[in-house]
Amino acid sequence: MINRKRLAELTAIEEARFIKTHPQSGEMFKSAKAVMPGGVPMSWMAKWPGAYPVFVESAKGARFVDVDQNTYIDFCLGDTGSMTGHSPAPTVRAIQKQVTQGLTAMLPTADALAVSSELGARFGLPLWQFTVSATDANRHVIRYSRLITGKKKIIVIDRCYHGSVDETFATLDSAGKTVAREGNIGAPVPLDETTRVVGFNDFVGMESALAQGDIAAILMEPAMTNVGIVLPDDGYLVGVGELAKKYGAMWIIDETHTISMGVGGMTRSLGLKPDFLTIGKAIGGGIPTGTFGMTQEVADAISQGVLLEQIDTGGIGGTLAGNALSLAAMRATLSEVLTPAAFEAMFALATRWADGVDAVIKEFNLPWHCNRLGARAEYLFQPSAPRTGREAAEAGDFELEQYIHLRLLNDGFLLTPFHNMALMSPATTDADVDAHTQAFRELCADLVS
Repeated sequence: MINRKRLAELTAIEEARFIKTHPQSGEMFKSAKAVMPGGVPMSWMAKWPGAYPVFVESAKGARFVDVDQNTYIDFCLGDTGSMTGHSPAPTVRAIQKQVTQGLTAMLPTADALAVSSELGARFGLPLWQFTVSATDANRHVIRYSRLITGKKKIIVIDRCYHGSVDETFATLDSAGKTVAREGNIGAPVPLDETTRVVGFNDFVGMESALAQGDIAAILMEPAMTNVGIVLPDDGYLVGVGELAKKYGAMWIIDETHTISMGVGGMTRSLGLKPDFLTIGKAIGGGIPTGTFGMTQEVADAISQGVLLEQIDTGGIGGTLAGNALSLAAMRATLSEVLTPAAFEAMFALATRWADGVDAVIKEFNLPWHCNRLGARAEYLFQPSAPRTGREAAEAGDFELEQYIHLRLLNDGFLLTPFHNMALMSPATTDADVDAHTQAFRELCADLVS
């Protein structure tokens, strides 16, 4: 459907427009290259489309302004880290107050009790621990799962992402063997020593992997979000939970992105019963944080295997874990920002966004599909919803994605990087969504002309 010569011509136009409208970002990038590899504070930021990254001056609500004074409607929202909208007032007030009362002391605060209680009410798990990121939370529960079960390996889903957890950078090769995922930097051991990979929605494959008797845990998102939105088949998740119990493995659900489904994520909406639940990003309103919940049975098993005099040397935790500032931010964010009413409004906005995209896809007869996940939606370059991570990955079109992201960036919209996902915040408006629909329509009209 897409004329590649036409795509190259359109991309060249947008590359020139980007340079013309972002001169100050360009100057900052020149200086940044002398002090940061690739001119960015984290290597993956070099993957943004355009000659260089946009340098941000300020962000508030559903918008941000760059150093060239261009204003953007933000549908990326820090890839969920700012799902609350940038700097929500209740979270800012709590942070400002806590800054004057101490940032970290390696001791609990009253906020830790309040946040744990709130998380328990939302997700149905009674006991909680805090980390600096969801990556840390996933690392810790994997270690605990090995302790409890006495087994070595974990199961992850093909094309998954759970932060920088070594065991999760695995995929299946053409023969169905677990191997390191492409681009995996400095893997400490061959991935098949720690991990077994199963496709999403592959119930038979899941049981076959568990039946080998060496699986400590299954780590998974209840819907895939980092390779495109991939939704579970009816009954699949409940069945996985039952298999985990049957074969003596811990079931870990990572709700870091699927919190877009509501106050208790997909765990609550589907009535799931994991042994562990991990989450980070959005629940701190932008402050780095993570947490993991567990059942009483899991906590009892952990307590029997960890000696008090060795509790600080077991590879669990960190000196900034559960710090006072992050707990204050979480308490305000959960109680005053990510409320049931806020989610209802965000759901309506995401439906409006997806309906607009669907209408444009239909108008221009494009073989694309728009998937939905609560406050989140995404279009993929295939005519139907994918059932596996591999199918979603194979529907990718990097050249086309780079053009679309650059065109929309130049038009004043930021999508989640590396795929075509939009997230709604409590500060997003109908007008924001409709503006994107119009820009997306004009983009598609140019692509097929």
